Amino acid sequence: MKPQIFTLVSSVALVSASYTKNLNYRSPSEHHPALGISIHKVVKRNDPSSTWDPSKLNFTHGIASGDPFPDSVVLWTRIAPSADNDKSNVTVEGYVPLYNHDTEEYVAMSNAPVCVQYKISTDKECKNVADSGTVYTSSDIDYTVKVEAKKLKPYTTYYYQFNVCNSNNVSPLGRTKTTPHADDDVTKVGIAVYSCSNFPFGFFNAYGNPVRKDSVDYVVHLGDYIYEYANGEYGWGQTIGRVPLPDKQIYSLYDYRKRIATYRTDLDLLASHQQFPWIPVWDDHEVSDNTYRDGASELNNTEASFVEDGGVSVDQRKMNAVRAYFEWMPIRQVEMDDNLRIWRSFSIGKLLDLIMLDTRHYDRSITDLYWNTDYVHEISDDAGRSMMGSRQEHWFYNQLSSSSKRGAAWRIVGSQTVFSRLNESVAYGLENPLDYDAWDGYQSNRNRTFQHLYNNNIGNNIFLSGDSHASWVSDLVWLDEKTYDPATGAGSIGVEFAGSAVTSPCPYGANISMALAYNATKFLVAANKELQWSDIYYRGYYELHISPSEVEAKYFGLPTVVTRNNYEISLANFTVQSGANKLNRPVAGGTVESGSLKTGKTVMTNATVDTGNGTWFVSHFDLEVL
Repeated sequence: MKPQIFTLVSSVALVSASYTKNLNYRSPSEHHPALGISIHKVVKRNDPSSTWDPSKLNFTHGIASGDPFPDSVVLWTRIAPSADNDKSNVTVEGYVPLYNHDTEEYVAMSNAPVCVQYKISTDKECKNVADSGTVYTSSDIDYTVKVEAKKLKPYTTYYYQFNVCNSNNVSPLGRTKTTPHADDDVTKVGIAVYSCSNFPFGFFNAYGNPVRKDSVDYVVHLGDYIYEYANGEYGWGQTIGRVPLPDKQIYSLYDYRKRIATYRTDLDLLASHQQFPWIPVWDDHEVSDNTYRDGASELNNTEASFVEDGGVSVDQRKMNAVRAYFEWMPIRQVEMDDNLRIWRSFSIGKLLDLIMLDTRHYDRSITDLYWNTDYVHEISDDAGRSMMGSRQEHWFYNQLSSSSKRGAAWRIVGSQTVFSRLNESVAYGLENPLDYDAWDGYQSNRNRTFQHLYNNNIGNNIFLSGDSHASWVSDLVWLDEKTYDPATGAGSIGVEFAGSAVTSPCPYGANISMALAYNATKFLVAANKELQWSDIYYRGYYELHISPSEVEAKYFGLPTVVTRNNYEISLANFTVQSGANKLNRPVAGGTVESGSLKTGKTVMTNATVDTGNGTWFVSHFDLEVL
């Protein structure tokens, strides 16, 4: 009997090893093991000797890469018998039922896991293989595959591909790029920066344009990768064929999986994931609107909200959202502590340190929940309030200091919400002038950040912000504490670049006129002395082109997102010289294509194009739509 027992254990160990290489079986957090999958139960239920017919399996949602390191990168795909997401109870013994949404019934499916091979190479033919492996996936993790490709060289372009084991069923070919070693000299890096992609409001054309131009090395996403609303609650997608599924407010694990999967049907989003490594962080809508440590705008751990949300508690809803995000996004499992942590940093040679914050979920004090705006206004400068919690704050300040001490040329900070003070009352008619869901609601936390930068003489700081669905460019200024000259920029400690949404509409709505948008930004720029430029009209993105001597930010606007197209306008270009800690004057060279410039003029181009939704002034890149 002993040899038989030994053989059985050895077999299980081999199978388990193949499962454990798929990172998605692990919990997003070492301190939340319940979020992970019991591989013992998976192995017990699945029979590896029973195999799938490769022709019945499909790479349903493309491929992706992310969280690049000098010697490794995360690779992702989904290989499944159905494009739909599994809706079954994955913990049952025996077989797992598969829900067929066409017939609206559960059907028994095979107990066989799906065997997947991957390889990564320096050539498109995948002959010079740097790393490869074999992993399993199953319905337990929505048939997703996430692996860490290792043994790679720094700052090198790689190509990768998946295939169903021992078959010709292969995924698309992906391209990715590792980061340089922290002590490597790097002459230039390009980063595309995005936020707020809302499916029913339009097509994600912004994701595809850097692919068509091949203009960047990496993609940074500052959050709101998805929205949790039902169709019609925020965006109405029937007229353009963009109804988010499931067509309801989402709460369950299935709901969040299905919503991300729906977004991943957008061809430009697929193209961006396929061609660039992503470094994403979540904002609030990956879970729910205006989230904070203990709840969200409509989730307050009350009996009423519990009933309204179908019996899903605040914590369970967050766990469902985080589990789905971890399964579908090409991110690593960070070394966790007492909470769900996504904040992390990347050293890209001597050129820059990219510091990605979580100013929403980790340990944020209560925010503006719409019914308590006056209260949050009253406590907005309370010293005990934190945008990120004391543990993350301490880490953040250490990151800034260590980056400066190691001699990195730039510190790039990814923050979900706008960092600079923005008095919006003159433009939007707000009774309370500031956005208390952004850093304006946590003024002491912002002051502590400024104090750390000024007191430690840490310069060359570039803050990146999303969330607001508008473009803002400001000098970073500790107002009321440091003297600042808007004309010259003297007194600034850095620059903030805040980007518009991929599709989410500006605060005035999706159909704002250009004249109204211009007037609003004119008031905003006049009311905020550190704000140098703003545009709320265009959806779009911006690119950072970073060298040791300067950072150039290029803003692009999309004439229309109600059709899939490759049109974009060069809205404005900004430069920050090393050591200046302010925008170059004249700001944007004195001229922008849209919005309002504090000192300068707005001049439209003469080029026009008929987009099918009216004639727009555009600079048209003659690029093939992928």
